[in-house]
Amino acid sequence: MDLRKLKTLIDLVADSGIAELEITEGEGKVRIVKFSQSVQPVAYAVPEAAAPVAAAPAAPAAPAAPSGHAVKAPMVGTFYRAPNPGASPFVEVGQAVKEGEPLCIIEAMKLLNEIEADKSGVIKEILVENGEPVEYGQPLFIIG
Repeated sequence: MDLRKLKTLIDLVADSGIAELEITEGEGKVRIVKFSQSVQPVAYAVPEAAAPVAAAPAAPAAPAAPSGHAVKAPMVGTFYRAPNPGASPFVEVGQAVKEGEPLCIIEAMKLLNEIEADKSGVIKEILVENGEPVEYGQPLFIIG
């Protein structure tokens, strides 16, 4: 594979939502992987002045992480709750689902991939909005 083709492929991966591309041409093989480095905000505690302080009421606790089984995205793509724009969603909060039942669709590279429940239970929470991009391993649903 010549250098111009390789540069074109690298540019294609960089400018698209593709996370990984592998091409085999003859006996040559090229694999291009795009890494994203997301910056996490850092919280710093600022020490208060040494003034006497009366006992303050406890601060509210951070919201608890949802309890139950998390159904995670098996790929990078766009999350859709329904099979097509005019249809009703596959599932709603409070709905009972069986293992293997479709929960949503993730569109990746123009392919629609139906994501199925990997556990039976009740949908406790839907963590992604319709039409939002999702990352590999991102929790989509909580099943209780």
